[in-house]
Amino acid sequence: MPNSNEVPLMFQAPVKGRGQIQYIQEPEKSERWVDEWVEAAAKKPPKFASKVKTKEYKITWRFVSNSGQDDDIIRPVIAANGFPYYPGASMKGAFLRSCNPQQAQRYCGGQISSNETQPGILRFHGAYPHDDTWCEQPLIDVVHPQQDWQVKNSESHAAFLQISLYQPTLVFGISSNIQLDESEWETIWSIWDKAIERGIGSRVSAGYGQPINHPETKLITVNLKGQGLASQLIDKSGEFRPNMFKAALRGHTLRLFSAVTDENTAEELTKELWGGFAGANGAVVGQLGIAFNPVELELGEFRYNRVSMPTYQLDKGVLNILCMSNCTDEYKKELKILAMQILRFSMLIGGFGKSGRRVDHRIFFPQYLDNNNKPMIGCHWEFTKQSNNYYFPVNNIKHLTNIIDSVQKAVKNWLIFKGKTPSNQVSSWRESFHPQKVQVWGRIAQDEDDSLAVRWFHGNYKGSQSIKGSRLTGKMGNIGRVYHRMYPHYKISDGKMIYQKKYIELLTIFPDTRDERTQEFLTFLPTTGFTKVWGV
Repeated sequence: MPNSNEVPLMFQAPVKGRGQIQYIQEPEKSERWVDEWVEAAAKKPPKFASKVKTKEYKITWRFVSNSGQDDDIIRPVIAANGFPYYPGASMKGAFLRSCNPQQAQRYCGGQISSNETQPGILRFHGAYPHDDTWCEQPLIDVVHPQQDWQVKNSESHAAFLQISLYQPTLVFGISSNIQLDESEWETIWSIWDKAIERGIGSRVSAGYGQPINHPETKLITVNLKGQGLASQLIDKSGEFRPNMFKAALRGHTLRLFSAVTDENTAEELTKELWGGFAGANGAVVGQLGIAFNPVELELGEFRYNRVSMPTYQLDKGVLNILCMSNCTDEYKKELKILAMQILRFSMLIGGFGKSGRRVDHRIFFPQYLDNNNKPMIGCHWEFTKQSNNYYFPVNNIKHLTNIIDSVQKAVKNWLIFKGKTPSNQVSSWRESFHPQKVQVWGRIAQDEDDSLAVRWFHGNYKGSQSIKGSRLTGKMGNIGRVYHRMYPHYKISDGKMIYQKKYIELLTIFPDTRDERTQEFLTFLPTTGFTKVWGV
């Protein structure tokens, strides 16, 4: 009798103890699945028939196709020869949503009377990677939702596995059952250009399955640069993961909404904007999504005590916030105003991704890392020169009060636009941006060496008093309640944004009123040159 364990996992029934690979506690199962898949897959990509028209598209980050085989793991759709595959049915569905009624009838078919349908003239063949380099990239992808843990009061968070292709170039195929001239093929591909702008596959609003260009779906385009700690995959390699932008923007959206309405409405509006799950009602497709193109990116490592920490150095990247749904011009205008304020607010408060609540110690506290015996901490993000008009100008420290008020006003205006009444109800969540739940403190720092707060996180701030490892600063497995940011200082002068070669040092604190060490620190802050600019 054959041994079932010798059957590749990709062909085993997903029952407990065998085919299941969704438990991150057993990463070796996913590694075995991928190894067996790559070994079995054909090394030459499939060839479309000569009558099939093709076009290549580069995916800027990862691409996920969902075979639907398991409830808890996203496994890829695989063709007969083992190659990963984007199904033609999925391609047709995306194409159809970008057609006008006449195009939809001609190209995709439809009902022409109560009892008669007419097929379309096009056949959609889906897509394959254009070569076998997809199998040389890391395929095991970690998804680690943290919003409830960071924003609300949840003590649990978990990571999950999925399998996705890294930056593939996909070849899409379309054929017609009648002869078409070149001008009509140009029209057909222009429709597909529009369709693919919203991403293909799964998790598109988080940056998966996104092409480089988004001429019609983009609401906002900004140029960014940043550095910090990269995410770590199952095999311990580092990766720059653009879904961190959506995670930060979505988290701040929830914090802001919870300050102007009740918790249920805050969650409802956040899901409406960024997508999510709505219980028995299934998934909610969000109106906003992100696409990120890392134009100049280098991955590296920071070593301490023989431990390696992956890092990234992004000298230029293009972040697009996308409109993922068809809407009126008025709606799109209001949506853009809101998304712009959330983006600018996110850049004001902190960074993105791993260690996003702390400044990059290599810039602002290099002495901490001198002996290579301590782990690296933090990140630092800036708009590039092309996008410096997105900075909030700060002519004096009190302007920060007006800035935060303007963000909250935009959130309230969206609430009213959606037909809801703002309220001043105080949320029970740990990180609601309500003035009774948060305090923002700021000062103008002269240069990189003039950060006061970074030293307070690692030593005493007054006599023997310390916040290190407290509920405020957090520790491993216990997220803190403070953001520390060194925000590039710009002023308005003669109508222009002028860089001051200084920083606005910001502490955003969600205090635990029961914690004595936090209360002592808040009493200390006014004596240091920091000014409270927002909150009670």
